[in-house]
Amino acid sequence: MSLGATFLPPFPVSHKHLSLPIKGNKTEILISSYEDRFLVIATQIGTMGTILHARKEEGMPINPTFNVSVIFGKRDEQMLEACARQLIEHMSSSGSSKPLVLSLGLKDHSTETLKAIVSAVIDNRLW
Repeated sequence: MSLGATFLPPFPVSHKHLSLPIKGNKTEILISSYEDRFLVIATQIGTMGTILHARKEEGMPINPTFNVSVIFGKRDEQMLEACARQLIEHMSSSGSSKPLVLSLGLKDHSTETLKAIVSAVIDNRLW
């Protein structure tokens, strides 16, 4: 028996990990589906950055209302909130009722970068 080898069961949370260049920046994206929420981490700086919470308001089946709030980080970045809103709206229209926790640690906050992140997450969705 070797000292460094240990058997670890597979990570119990469904997840996907992506690494892709966006506008010349290496971007790591981790998508996790927990029992009660989705967690999406997108980073170009190796840290979590701004953390947002997005959810669909209950009781609005026809014209749903979505709530997005900054939990930690930059509160004056409306494009980050728009990114979270796009993701929760897509998740909801696909039938998911789970809220979203989104972490964005980005060098580049441009519309092009945020659209690429939204597209990558939707293309690799777990809902």
